[in-house]
Amino acid sequence: MTWDAASIPNASPFPNQICNFEPHSIQTTDILKPENIKILHIDSNNPILMGQLQELGFTNHEDFTSSKEEIEAKIQDYQGIVIRSRFKIDKAFLDKAINLQFIARVGAGLESIDCAYALSKNIELIAAPEGNRNAVAEHTLGMILSLFNKLNIADREIRSGHWNRESNRGQELDGKTVGIIGYGNMGKSFAKKLRGFDVEVLCYDIQEFVGDANAKQVSLEELQQKSDVLSLHIPWTPQTNKMVNAAFIDAFVKPFWIFNTSRGKSIVTADLVAALQSGKILGAGLDVLEYEKLSFETLFQEDKTPEAFQYLLDAKNVVLTPHVAGWTFESHERLAQVIIDKIKAKYFGAAVATVEEKRVTGIGGIFFKSKNTKELIAWYAEHLGLKTDTYGSTFWWKDKDGADCSTQWSPFAEDTTYFAPSEKQFMQNFRVANLGKLLDQLKQEGVTVVGEIESYEYGKFGWILDPEGNKIELWEPIDSAFK
Repeated sequence: MTWDAASIPNASPFPNQICNFEPHSIQTTDILKPENIKILHIDSNNPILMGQLQELGFTNHEDFTSSKEEIEAKIQDYQGIVIRSRFKIDKAFLDKAINLQFIARVGAGLESIDCAYALSKNIELIAAPEGNRNAVAEHTLGMILSLFNKLNIADREIRSGHWNRESNRGQELDGKTVGIIGYGNMGKSFAKKLRGFDVEVLCYDIQEFVGDANAKQVSLEELQQKSDVLSLHIPWTPQTNKMVNAAFIDAFVKPFWIFNTSRGKSIVTADLVAALQSGKILGAGLDVLEYEKLSFETLFQEDKTPEAFQYLLDAKNVVLTPHVAGWTFESHERLAQVIIDKIKAKYFGAAVATVEEKRVTGIGGIFFKSKNTKELIAWYAEHLGLKTDTYGSTFWWKDKDGADCSTQWSPFAEDTTYFAPSEKQFMQNFRVANLGKLLDQLKQEGVTVVGEIESYEYGKFGWILDPEGNKIELWEPIDSAFK
């Protein structure tokens, strides 16, 4: 699984040792009638959640005020429970939930649930990272632009009667390298938002081959060497707990900006403050804090304001928000709808609506053998007006989402071995969305795979043979490398 606040169904980095399980796949063989399913809702959510489940025939009960012990006393009467983060669903709770078939959390993370024990009792786990990933991505970008342009400082100064232009001179995101740790639902959505900027986007994740056209997957060391901006999109696990400490920060080669919209306990606040004071961290955007309670509804676990937090409150190069990155009006409804769809799929066997995954997303290149590549490239430039370089020509186009895409036209030397083992005079290159996953699928289907995946600054490459022996190059592109 990859790093994400919830890996359902596409999770992301450090595996959650509390919840290092993919939720059960949807079961349709033991379908129960909805009228026999009682669902307990212990947190308030968008009203469509209760309304649509009621319309589907489920029996729904609300209890937003009872203590955990009071809920435990009656949980044996329910087949389903819908939660946010009011209290932990631990072993003691699950032992009393003798008829529970599913736990649905209206959110991304599942750290409040003893997932391993729940799954051992055949309780299906349902979460909704798809529901608020766009909100988190937009919020992260907003925090970056606010800090870079000193919007928070300028606004306060103008309101207090000060008109300071020079001291509020901002800087641009273009030209920077953005590092993303955790490339699941949230990380991928954020990277997509960065496509409108002239930035290099790197991602680090424990899962191999999760990089895509929007972010190049690299080692943690390379990310720390190159990043100007760091954005965290990881769950809270034993591995990510206090991950961002003094040693982690010191490993970055350049001073950098840090943004956290995942879980507050991933950052040691005292070490963050020390880095802000020394200038190693240039600024911080924090939607989550180390001091939050599990419910995320309140901040401090003690009355006294911690010294490190007081520094953040006073610092001009820090933007704070109260754990609302994924909590927009739109995501409030979308989260509920995702949960509805997954519960419906469990009991009705209806497929959850998903975008059909395409294996090939476009033509990546046309390669052919030539007796004299230099003269041929010059001929095409002179007579057909191609913009050429040493390798041939690059054609630019946009996909359905408006992203810039490239297709390469390249003649190869007549004696090239690049097309081997094929003896043909040409080779096709196809753009693909997920090279590693596709090659695994093709191997299972009996397709001949040639060699191993190779990674370069312009993407990842793999090769296969078709039934007639034609070598086909599969390319998971990083188009920005050709600009």
